[in-house]
Amino acid sequence: MTELSSRRLLLVHAHPDDEAINNGATMARYAAEGVRVTLVTCTRGEQGEVIPPALAHLSGDDLGEYRLVELGAAMRELGVRDARSLGGAGRYQDSGMMGVPENDGPRSFWRADVDEAAAHLVEVIREVRPQVLVTYDPDGGYGHPDHIQAHRVAMRAADLAAEPDFRTDLGEPWAIAKIYWNRVPRSVAEEGFARLKDVLDELPFPAAATVDDVPGVVDDQVVTTEIDGTAQSAAKAAAMRAHATQIEVDGPWFALSNRLAQPLFPVEYYELVRGERTAAPGSARESDLFAGITTATSGSATSEGGAR
Repeated sequence: MTELSSRRLLLVHAHPDDEAINNGATMARYAAEGVRVTLVTCTRGEQGEVIPPALAHLSGDDLGEYRLVELGAAMRELGVRDARSLGGAGRYQDSGMMGVPENDGPRSFWRADVDEAAAHLVEVIREVRPQVLVTYDPDGGYGHPDHIQAHRVAMRAADLAAEPDFRTDLGEPWAIAKIYWNRVPRSVAEEGFARLKDVLDELPFPAAATVDDVPGVVDDQVVTTEIDGTAQSAAKAAAMRAHATQIEVDGPWFALSNRLAQPLFPVEYYELVRGERTAAPGSARESDLFAGITTATSGSATSEGGAR
């Protein structure tokens, strides 16, 4: 068996680009610290709207293949070497926004059997044996069907991977010590948009988005953990820029295909939903996703520290 890194982080996302926007600084920071960072992307993002006119001809499978190339470039910017597609590239297709005909496509991720899709992720979990999993909340952050389904699959896979009798052909059981959902404190989002208002006239974007356009915004007290990725902000911006079909970056600001400007957050926030919360003395929040984890390389993942 290949020797494992002492710390292992698994992230589950719906489409290429979601990882850079939500977790780019976190991924770059931990990769630089020698953590094994594994990304599983559930679709190729075939329904994404293309920003650059020179690439406007891309759609469907052609766009999906192109977005995987962009994802590879983004991973190089973040220093991440292990990026995979759930069940293999193209097994599940982008379902589009909620309520569109693509939701009902035969390969739509939204229509996938959760246990069947989760089994593909169980195989990854039992191979990589991550102590930490990061994914979306039950609403997927903002109600996109693929994000909701990614949440369901990730949480189900975490449960199934720990069951000794489930699919023994997929490897030895493994219990993930800590599970986090992506979050943004409302105060942070509001402060970011206040700064954006002061410089919007200098940006190439015609208008600003709003706090409600940011996925995962919650009241501040919901947030349990913050990862300071300020030193990795350039890597995060570069990774986002690599997703050129989907994102336009200008300094600490960016826009999606709607061209509404948003802040690029170098500090990334999480809600611990499974595992023991371990904050430093005098701090209300954790500053490390691995805080309190004691098992390094084998056996069932365990943790210590104050109860959440």
